[in-house]
Amino acid sequence: MTSSHSASLPRLRLATRRSPLALWQARHVQQELVACHPGLEVELIPLVSKGDRLLDQPLAKVGGKGLFVKELQQALLDERADIAVHSVKDIPAHLPAGLEVAVICAREDPRDALVSRHYRSLDDLPPDALVGTSSLRRQCQILERRPDLRVRFLRGNVNTRLAQLDAGNYDAIMLAAAGLIRLGLRDRIAQYLDTTISLPAAGQGAMGIECRQDDQAVLELIRPLHHQSTAWCVQAERAMTQALNGSCQVPIAGLAEVIAEDTTNPRLHLRGLVGQPDASVLLRTSQEAVVSQARQAGLAAAQHLLAQGAGEILAALGGGAPDADGGDGGDGGDGGDGGDGSDGSDGSDGSDGSDGSSGEESS
Repeated sequence: MTSSHSASLPRLRLATRRSPLALWQARHVQQELVACHPGLEVELIPLVSKGDRLLDQPLAKVGGKGLFVKELQQALLDERADIAVHSVKDIPAHLPAGLEVAVICAREDPRDALVSRHYRSLDDLPPDALVGTSSLRRQCQILERRPDLRVRFLRGNVNTRLAQLDAGNYDAIMLAAAGLIRLGLRDRIAQYLDTTISLPAAGQGAMGIECRQDDQAVLELIRPLHHQSTAWCVQAERAMTQALNGSCQVPIAGLAEVIAEDTTNPRLHLRGLVGQPDASVLLRTSQEAVVSQARQAGLAAAQHLLAQGAGEILAALGGGAPDADGGDGGDGGDGGDGGDGSDGSDGSDGSDGSDGSSGEESS
C-alpha cells in the first residue's frame, strides 16, 4: 500500500483482469472500499492473464483455472498491487506462500442461467437442440434431465458467447446468473435453473479479495467487506472440492446455504455432486452442520461421494487422487478473520471453474 499526498489518505492498488466482468467486480470492490473509508484512493491495475489469451481451448487442456490468477498473484508478491479481486469459484486449491484470501464478499445469485432467443426453458428446447457451455458440470446435469439434447464446447467472455448465440450457432447457452446480473444483462436470462436441476460450482456467485498475509494495514481496510454467511458457505463448498482434489477437468458441483440464520446457533445445508460428463453416472450428497463446522461438513460430503465411487470417476477424468483427509480445508473464510487463506481467484468472464470450463462468473 502506498500513501498519497497525505498519510491520512492511503492508496490501495487493486489488481484485476481486463475482462468486462472482472472489471465490474474490481470497480464494485473499489466503490465499496471508498464508501467504507472516505478519502481512500483505490487504483485499478488491469492485467491480462494467460487464461484470457487462450480462449480457443478447454481450461483442462491448457493448465486449469489457475491461469486466470497467476499474473494477479505475482503482482501481489512483487508488491505492484495490494489486493486482487477474484471470482471464488475459479480459485485454485492452494495459494502461493505469503498470500491469503482474507475477505469473502456477499454472494450474488449462485444459480446457473439458460439463455436462448427462442425458448423459455430447458424443457422447451426441442429434441436435438444444441446447447453451448464450457462446463462439464453443467453438461452432465443438462444431459441427465434432457439426454436428447446436444452439448457443444463454448468459451469466451459473456459478450462473445452471447454473440455466438445471437448468430444462430446455438439454440441455447448456459452461463452463471451472477455474471449476467452484474453486467446488466438480466433480461437475457430465459430461465434461472433451479439448483435441483443444475447444482452450481463451489463458490459460484461469490467474490474473494486476496492480499499479502503480513499486510495488516490492508487487512484492516478490506475487513468491512467480509460477509460471514457467504464465507461459511464457501468454506464448506471448497473444503468438499479440495478433499475431492477437484480441478477444472472434472464435473463437481457444490452449494451450501445457511439455514436458521436468525438463531444463536445457525446451521448450513451443503449439497454436492460428482458426475460423468455423459450423465451415465451422477453421485449426490447432502450434509447439514452448525456453521462452525462448515469445513467438516465439506469433508463429510466428500467422503460420502468417495464412498459412492467418486474417486474412480475423478481418476478416470484426470482429476487426480482425492485427498482423503481433506488437506487444509480450502479457503472460504472461517469466521471473523475472513478465512484461513488457502485459496482464491477469478476466471475468464465466461466459465465455471470446478468442472471443465473456462473461468469467471459467466460460464
